[in-house]
Amino acid sequence: MSPDRVTDLVPFVHVGSVADSVAFYERLGFEINSTFEPDGELAWAFLQRAHARIMLARADAPIDPERQGVLFWLYTQDLDGFHARLREQGLEPGPIVDGTPGPPREFGLTDPDGYELMVSEVEGDRVDAA
Repeated sequence: MSPDRVTDLVPFVHVGSVADSVAFYERLGFEINSTFEPDGELAWAFLQRAHARIMLARADAPIDPERQGVLFWLYTQDLDGFHARLREQGLEPGPIVDGTPGPPREFGLTDPDGYELMVSEVEGDRVDAA
């Protein structure tokens, strides 16, 4: 690949509470990679799970779930098991439905700030575009 090309993309999301969002994404299997805590308050965090990564930062204004312009798509090899584990942890994933024209099975989940996450079942640990 030519060095003058983009090599990666990591979503950087503004949230109402970084601590609450970290706790939510940890339930999805993410782990904290790095944090920034000025004055002892968590203001920024970088989380990772295999190839999936996300940065969270405290928003300067209230988050309006009706105005979220981002949809997060996550992938798992065991959709039923992941769905059950989330329910056991007190989260409320939506029903598993047909995801056609994408992966045949998926469900939705909303994070603490109203961001919508879709979770699909795939083989392997990541999805590569054709």
